[in-house]
Amino acid sequence: MIKDDLHAKLRESRATLLAAVDGLSEYDVRRPMTPTGTNLLGLVKHLVGIEHVYLGVSFGRAAPDVLPWVEDGSVYQGADMWATADQSTADILRLYDRACQHSDETVVSHDIDSPGQVPHWPEERADTTLGFLLVRMVAETAQHAGHAEILRETIDGRTGSDTHDSGTDWPTYLAQIRAAADVFKP
Repeated sequence: MIKDDLHAKLRESRATLLAAVDGLSEYDVRRPMTPTGTNLLGLVKHLVGIEHVYLGVSFGRAAPDVLPWVEDGSVYQGADMWATADQSTADILRLYDRACQHSDETVVSHDIDSPGQVPHWPEERADTTLGFLLVRMVAETAQHAGHAEILRETIDGRTGSDTHDSGTDWPTYLAQIRAAADVFKP
């Protein structure tokens, strides 16, 4: 039951992430939206590798795709956090879909207590379980899905699924928040 619940939350977070990317131009999914360069397509690309390692390689299951940014080591310089001009949104989304399918196969075919080993973790803590890594994947994906929702709202004003069609008068709501903050304005 717990494994099924965690798996459902992982699938829900994945869907939230993908919804934030849906319908945007190549430019909008790529453009840096924070001072550190965070962008929508980069969040998806990053999670491709995370899915590969934590819910694949850690259980002796080779990744479904060879990722050039992993193979050449540029992942360690942040190459998994943005898409080059020759990496299309469609290509990154295909990689993510394949990675998620591969991870889902691991989750379905293993018990929650199944042992795994994360290759890049220090030896003294590399041994782990599917349950631990499933919790980690839920947290990681939900965190980045939240980032993605904020980036999407910044791009075109579309909010997440829990506020999308709420009927809220956003200018009035925002004015209330601003007024409360302004009390403390230096």
